[in-house]
Amino acid sequence: MTTKAQLSEQAEAREKLREMLPPGATVSTILEHTARSGMSRSIKCVIADGGEVRNITGYVATALGTKRDRYWGITRGGCGMDMGFDLVYSLSRALYPDGFLCIGEGCPSNDHCNRVAGPAHESGGYALKQRWL
Repeated sequence: MTTKAQLSEQAEAREKLREMLPPGATVSTILEHTARSGMSRSIKCVIADGGEVRNITGYVATALGTKRDRYWGITRGGCGMDMGFDLVYSLSRALYPDGFLCIGEGCPSNDHCNRVAGPAHESGGYALKQRWL
């Protein structure tokens, strides 16, 4: 069960991340560890901030309501898909649950539509870009 304090921390982390990650921003992922079984991975999230690399894994973990693991990454279970993409997609949906306005050229979403009012993209899952380091 999530407490009021945890919900407040989660909302605070999401707000901070929205400031750092506007639609179209790239979140780089770093694979820290893979389980021997291959069924889980520990992944860190970083961004380029003014020529420096900034580790945002703590904010991401809080925003998603999860914890960092013993490798100081976020554990993603399963196999058969790109878990770095899955992590950034989940973060993007958490940050932009109501969608986002199309940023035009270079928009990471492929569900473009011409709307007069409201967000151009109903799903916030593709607001952010992901790449592996």
